[in-house]
Amino acid sequence: MNTLLIITVLVVFFALAFDFINGFHDTANAIATSVSTRALPPRVAVIMAAFMNFLGAITFVGVAKAIASDIVDPFALSTPDAPLIGTVVILAALLSAITWNLVTWYFGIPSSSSHTLIGSIAGAAIAASGIGVLNYSGFTKIIIALLASPIIAICAGYIMMTIMKFIFKNMNLYKTNKGFRIMQIFTAAIQSFTHGTNDAQKAMGIITMALIAANWQTTDDVQGWVRFACALAMGLGTSIGGYKIIKTVGGKIMKIRPVNGAAADLASASIIFGATLIHLPVSTTHVISSAIMGVGSAQNVKGVNWGMARKIVTTWIITMPISAVMAAVIYTILNLFF
Repeated sequence: MNTLLIITVLVVFFALAFDFINGFHDTANAIATSVSTRALPPRVAVIMAAFMNFLGAITFVGVAKAIASDIVDPFALSTPDAPLIGTVVILAALLSAITWNLVTWYFGIPSSSSHTLIGSIAGAAIAASGIGVLNYSGFTKIIIALLASPIIAICAGYIMMTIMKFIFKNMNLYKTNKGFRIMQIFTAAIQSFTHGTNDAQKAMGIITMALIAANWQTTDDVQGWVRFACALAMGLGTSIGGYKIIKTVGGKIMKIRPVNGAAADLASASIIFGATLIHLPVSTTHVISSAIMGVGSAQNVKGVNWGMARKIVTTWIITMPISAVMAAVIYTILNLFF
């Protein structure tokens, strides 16, 4: 078995591992509000999220194509004189992203799998070929989407909660809470589906990049087996559940009631699915956490735990540069062996 094939197999393995970890790391994003309001028991919520994540992941491929070609040009990563560079770059990026995801999961911090993956790809590629290897137009578009989506989510959460307050202001609180708990079953399912349509696509894009860099395929089309394998890995990872992050997202940002959870779910799911439709990768973690902050601000600004919110935002800011540096270091080490 030649070296290029071995590295490509490793990339596929670690891409699926990333999707699996992404599943249990980001499970909390989709179901935290429904679990915290007791609309769903944790085990039932996780099983439902696993199925809906799988369904969403296997349905769309637009974001995968963006990951495969918009950050760096996969056709330019390797050369006839150095055919291994592209696959080693992608392997280094995956190892970096997996490391950061596991660290933040261990400490219960809802960091962004999207940020760490994109930062890692950029860092490893720059270490290999210099900053000129970046696809500036595509990379800039992705960065703008990542930065703008949380701001839009805060506004959407605020507006959604304001509308809910106006519509149900004269309703009996007990009946309203009971109705919204039922509604949250559906909003959590929608949230999980949209999570799959965007987040699982990233590993599909990584594998497609590796296949192009290794000259196993000549277009950025996502092959059927890649779609199924990534969707399955995401679904299985989701079935494990990320209970530490559920506690942070579902309770430490603000005290969530059923109406708050439904409003946050609807606002964030709309933004994530909208991004999927225009083929833009966004951070589901950022969008959902931001929507909860927006909902909390509409309900009672003082009711939001802004200390925890600052901690989350700080993690958002540092994730991409830390991941880029880690990936560059890992690439340098791997390059000694391949």
